[in-house]
Amino acid sequence: MAEPSRTLPQTLRHYLANPPALGYLGVVLAVCVWVAANTYSAASSGDASLAGVWAFLATAPTSLLFTFLFTFAGPIGLIGIPIGAVVQAVALGALYRYVTERRAHGTANGISSA
Repeated sequence: MAEPSRTLPQTLRHYLANPPALGYLGVVLAVCVWVAANTYSAASSGDASLAGVWAFLATAPTSLLFTFLFTFAGPIGLIGIPIGAVVQAVALGALYRYVTERRAHGTANGISSA
């Protein structure tokens, strides 16, 4: 029997509302807050900082791919960071759902993974 199709918000909620996806988004948010604080403190001291690279590395390879494919100048180029974070969180959530649903179906059929 075919599963009824979900809308985009329902699909995103299905894949993002689990521990690995939310944990990854939390780590990316923490890195971005640290980068913002470091940038602010470096700007007030007149010292340059490469802390912004960490935000791209936390969401790599998706953010780097987006940045290389669509080269935007200025602050609009930072749009790759949230896009990369969401794409990778959805991928982690999909993998988590696949593993947990597969394990649940296996034990329901009497098949043990041990």
